[in-house]
This record gives sequence, C-alpha cells and structure tokens, in this order.
Amino acid sequence: MSGSSGVWSWWLLPVLAALTATALAAGQERADAPKGEAAAVPAAGFDDGPYLTYADGRIDARWVCDGKAIERSFPAKRWPVTVPAQCGTDAPIQVRAPAEPEADVAVTGAQRIAVLSDVHGQYDLMLRLLRSNGVVDAKSRWRYGRGHLVVVGDVFDRGPKVNQALWLLYGLEQQARAAGGGVHLLLGNHEIMVLANDLRYVNEGYRRNAALLGSSYIDLYGPGTVLGRWLRSKPVIAQIDDLLFLHGGIAENYFEMDASREQVNQRYRASLGTPKPVWQNDPQLSALYNGKTSPIWYRGYFTDPQLQQAQVDAIAARLGVKRIVVGHTSHKQVASYFDGSVIGVDSSIKNGEYGELLLIERGKMSRGTPEGKRLPLLAADRLIDTD
Repeated sequence: MSGSSGVWSWWLLPVLAALTATALAAGQERADAPKGEAAAVPAAGFDDGPYLTYADGRIDARWVCDGKAIERSFPAKRWPVTVPAQCGTDAPIQVRAPAEPEADVAVTGAQRIAVLSDVHGQYDLMLRLLRSNGVVDAKSRWRYGRGHLVVVGDVFDRGPKVNQALWLLYGLEQQARAAGGGVHLLLGNHEIMVLANDLRYVNEGYRRNAALLGSSYIDLYGPGTVLGRWLRSKPVIAQIDDLLFLHGGIAENYFEMDASREQVNQRYRASLGTPKPVWQNDPQLSALYNGKTSPIWYRGYFTDPQLQQAQVDAIAARLGVKRIVVGHTSHKQVASYFDGSVIGVDSSIKNGEYGELLLIERGKMSRGTPEGKRLPLLAADRLIDTD
C-alpha cells in the first residue's frame, strides 16, 4: 500500500477505537448507514460466552451464566487448548494459536461450495440450513468433505446468538481444513462497524452482558482476544475458481484504487477501527468505507436503475471472474441477476423465519432450503430491498 496516509499499524488500533467512541458519544451521525434500517431489537437476558483472551501462558475465559459472570483460566502449554462448555455454547472449543492474516490466494478446483450471508445472530436458522443441506452433521461437525463454505459477512448484530455462530465457524474452519475443504468468513459492514465501536445495531442483551463482565462490548473482541484476533485475520474479498465473493459488491469506481484483491484486503486489515472523521478525509480509506460505492456497502446491482448488463459484465471481466456473489441487500430468496453475472445471497436470514443457501455443486447452482430441498436458482424479475 502506497502513501503514508493509507498506512496503519496494529498499535494504532486502541487509539482509533477511542477516537471512535468519542465521536459516537458526541452524537455524530454516520452518513454511510443505510436509511430506514431499524435499531437492534432488545432481548431478554441470555447466557453468553465464552469470551476468550490470550494471556501469558494461558487462556482467560469469561461467561455470563444465569445472569452471573464466571471467569476461569486454562494453561496454554501447547495448541489447541480445550475450553469446556460452560454456558452459551454446547460444545468445547479447541482454541488455536493466535490467527495470522490469511493468504489471499484464489482457491481452484472446488467441486462443492455452499454460500450464505447476513446471519445477524440467527444461529438456530443458520445451523438448520447447514445441517439440512449436508454441510454439518447432527452434532454440528463438518461433513462437507473437500467442499467450501463461504459466509459473505454480517454475522454480527441484531440477533441474540452472534457468539454461537462465530464459535461454530471458528471450529468448522479447522475441521474443514483437516478434511481438505475450507470455511471462508468474509468481513461485512457489520463486522467492520463493531470493530470500529459503532454499536447501534448490537442486541441489547450483549450490552447488558458486557456490563456484567465489567467490560465494554468492543473490548470483548479486542485484538488480544481469540475471536478478535481471528476476525482481524479475515479478508473482505475472496475468489474461488471463477467466482468472486464479497459482502456489498464491486462498483465501477472500485478500479480507481488501482489495487489488487490482495492489496485491498490488506488495506482493510490495516485500517480496521479507523473512525469516520479519519477515513472520510483520506481518499484511499474513503474508497473502502463510504456508504455508497465501497465493497462493504455497495447496493448498486439491485438499486441502480441505470446499471446495465454490459457494465456488470465489464466489471466481472476486469476482475477475471464470471460471477460476483454478494450479500448485504435483503431478498426473499437467493436469486440471479444480470444474466447470472451477479448472485444475491442475502435471503433475509436476519428475520429468523426463513433463509437459503446458494449451493454450487459440480458446476450446478441451486438454492438449499431449511428443509434440505434443492430449488432452482432463478433470475429475479423484481428487486426487493428491505434493509
């Protein structure tokens, strides 16, 4: 990444987070937030955790169980470290060494791919989809073999089971790797908002639990925590064969950054937590975070009536892919747009009532339902954006 204005170091993250908190406390409004989006739905108290932190020779663990904070430590002489189930999650967690940034290498030769997005704390529906479509077994263990699961962002916010979803993906990632497959969690705008201490859509139950733990919500996912370090290792954009995956989409002005996919991912990783007053005055960072055309916020495939097939095809060609798979804009079902050049996979899982997977198996695309049915992937006649 060139230019001193776009270079950020890990040691700046606490400073940036503090600046963000100050801006939010002062009531500054983010112009990049989608209009009409409802605030987080309050929830009753719920069991929560574990929140795990790397310490000197140990793992420190915290839970909220029956409204009370519980703390334990576990020696970390070698990896993995087993943290037994206490409450919040049903199974032990195998804690790995602190995550390093993932290599931005395109996956090739994938025979099976399952894709979902915008879980927003609806863990039960997410798990039902994965089980009924053969991605995990009845014990929530990986059973997709050499297949790949892609989650194109927005596990955070709204619902009451964000951590269950994150810990499931954390465990499946290792299981899939051992089987020759892969789990690819991409950062969406809500992950990036939380890491920047923008907590407007956090379920109220998590705020209460953080207070019981004597912590701020953002500190529960700080750079020294297991999930925080893991999330900060993730990309925003990934490629598998001739498919590009990301949360929002690629607008035409994306190419003005004159950066490769690897460089764009690195810019995101290096600038996570940057407050709006900083990024909006930095042209390189504004391209990553603005609410209209950045890869994590763009909705133009579904909301721009001027966007034409030739333009979308040209974008895909410049990216070296055939299709662009995105979430972020809510629809009733997974659907195809622009003659299959764009596939929208945000099927409104966030409502907790219904959702679908995109399944790409041996080149054939279909929709996987909560009942395990395979339905045809259809071109959408009408765009539905309820966000």
